[in-house]
Amino acid sequence: MNAGIEYFNKTLELIKQLKKNEIDNIVQAAEVCADSISRKGLVFLFGAGHSRIMCEEMIPRQGCFPGFFALVEDAVSNHAAIIGTNGLRGSMYLEKYDGYAEEILKSFKFGPHDVMIVISVSGIRPLIVEMALGAKERGLPVIAMVARQHCESSKPGHHSGKKLTDVADIIIDSQCPPGDCIIELEGLDWKTGPVSTVIGSLIINMIRCEVAERLIAKGVNLELLPSHQAVGDPEVDNQLDRFYESYRKSLAHLYQ
Repeated sequence: MNAGIEYFNKTLELIKQLKKNEIDNIVQAAEVCADSISRKGLVFLFGAGHSRIMCEEMIPRQGCFPGFFALVEDAVSNHAAIIGTNGLRGSMYLEKYDGYAEEILKSFKFGPHDVMIVISVSGIRPLIVEMALGAKERGLPVIAMVARQHCESSKPGHHSGKKLTDVADIIIDSQCPPGDCIIELEGLDWKTGPVSTVIGSLIINMIRCEVAERLIAKGVNLELLPSHQAVGDPEVDNQLDRFYESYRKSLAHLYQ
């Protein structure tokens, strides 16, 4: 009974592959994001389903800083009920619905220095492809975090015949296998042990750290979100206020 160790070892191998194969793409993505933020732009992150976890891993999260915007649409992300209202059937249906991404994008006034990061394991759902296409039409560079092998081995779902990899300017391959899961167990017809969240969170934090380093070098003052678990520390409360105000100001162009 060593399924847990097998999962650990296989995930570690994928992480090693990520370092070997994708570090240049991660650095390139970080350079685009740092340039955007240094010019008062915003870096949007969008993902449906469990991919939304990576959006919120970027911001709001301890150690995060303004310049990133988690574009989380509850209707395609909040499905913990599984069945019934706000269940999984509805959100999965919306991912296949043409026109939904455009309605989301219409709610914002994007600036000339904004960037879009689109996160998806498969990179084929209409919602995901349409989000990337809509961002490109508005002049935003598009960075994709996608499982390239899964994407390339799957049929496109968007009516254009395009996949996320056909639209993105920069592609970061998460190295996740088709289907995401990596563990086969006797007695199960389907694999278990998904890896996209582990590797996706790693990529997000690599980008965050690379961006911070570049912004500091550019002389940009970063107001970080501190750990708010410290009880009774006035400096934490003061830093929280500075972070909130800095984040509020970073959104100035969005709703004008």
